[in-house]
Amino acid sequence: MKKIYIKTWGCQMNEYDSFMIRNILEKKINCKNTKKYKKADILILNTCSIRKKSQEKLFHQLGRWKILKKKNPKIIIAVGGCVANQEEKKIYSRAPYVDIIFGTQTIHKLPKMIYERKKNKNISINTKLEGIKKFNINTLYKKKNLSSYITIMEGCNKKCTFCIVPTTRGKEISRPYKDIILEIKNMAKNNIKEITLLGQNVNSYFYKNNICEYKCTFSKLLHKISEIEEIKRIRFITSHPKDFSNEIINTYKKIPKLVNFLHLPIQSGSNKILKLMKRGYNVQRYKKIITKILKIRPNMKISSDFIIGFPGETKKDFYKTIKIISEINFDNSFSFIYSKRPNTIASKMIDNITLEEKKKRLYKIQKILAYKKIQWNRRMIGTTQSVLVHKKHEKFSKKLIGTTENNRTVYFNGNKNKIGKIVKIKITKIKKKCFKGKIID
Repeated sequence: MKKIYIKTWGCQMNEYDSFMIRNILEKKINCKNTKKYKKADILILNTCSIRKKSQEKLFHQLGRWKILKKKNPKIIIAVGGCVANQEEKKIYSRAPYVDIIFGTQTIHKLPKMIYERKKNKNISINTKLEGIKKFNINTLYKKKNLSSYITIMEGCNKKCTFCIVPTTRGKEISRPYKDIILEIKNMAKNNIKEITLLGQNVNSYFYKNNICEYKCTFSKLLHKISEIEEIKRIRFITSHPKDFSNEIINTYKKIPKLVNFLHLPIQSGSNKILKLMKRGYNVQRYKKIITKILKIRPNMKISSDFIIGFPGETKKDFYKTIKIISEINFDNSFSFIYSKRPNTIASKMIDNITLEEKKKRLYKIQKILAYKKIQWNRRMIGTTQSVLVHKKHEKFSKKLIGTTENNRTVYFNGNKNKIGKIVKIKITKIKKKCFKGKIID
């Protein structure tokens, strides 16, 4: 039995793809997953190209694996993910010891590519954009935890000037809703209680059944998933404000299983920068969405992504971003320095902001966001939270560990029969990176 080691970088979609890769190889070529790369016969690197640093990380990692390959030439090294789609043969020119290069939509071809590599001794490359064919492979669920991801669509039709995703993931295509429901039901049979729906832009999910002309929108899909009794919580990422319709907003009225947490990236607080980014909305539109959601769910927590130092961003634009952070009062957001990506519109824009200035702005934003998170943590003390109980505490046998709707870890005294259930916990104390609480009967 061959052993496979998979290293994953990037978004949750990459994590889900790696999960599928493991299942496909275990099923098709009788492989077994290992957490120790030095013991693996097949080394797989699932990459991300959202920022330039990710590419360089790829070649540093391959350099380390090259040493293993020298000792054992039979080891197969495979590179996949977004960088593979973006760079393809350039990877082989820089690292000729790589055996396989596969794309974001050809992971189902891996067993055949491994066979061809062993037979012909030639590098096997396939980074074609094949839509949702990879989902035709039955996925096995052997997860020990109670939460799982599921990709509901591939690609993106948006033309954000900074983003390389339409190049690496292709055009938007939605999976048949029946396939999604079937997969989630299989998850539920294997004790999955919480799912996170994934897509470059989940709001634009749309599947049309040509036979009966039934049209399934994202909100309809949410309703169908909520009817699966065993699933207790529903999350989704990533959303795009342009497509966050009233129909989607109103699902928060009708679906209690939707958590009180929403990741909705605004990227910038400046309308001028949003226009340069071609985001398709302005700050006012974004604020209206948040206002409507908070009317339905006053306890909703909002998180966001912020790109700092986008070409043309002045200090005035930057301080508008600080202003929107204060106005929305985001919880646990993410911020990054703008990274020029090849073949994007923004890569041709004049970038007159020095790296030193970008770092100063990023530091300032991250300091503000960190303080906001601390404030939200403090506000949680004394409150009652809905907590999904995941497992027993590793060190203390009488304690359990669970997560709140806004992704905070809580530990508390409790019987193991609570595992897999949602319980009410009163938060009593902050303990480093987690909370202490007690069950409320």
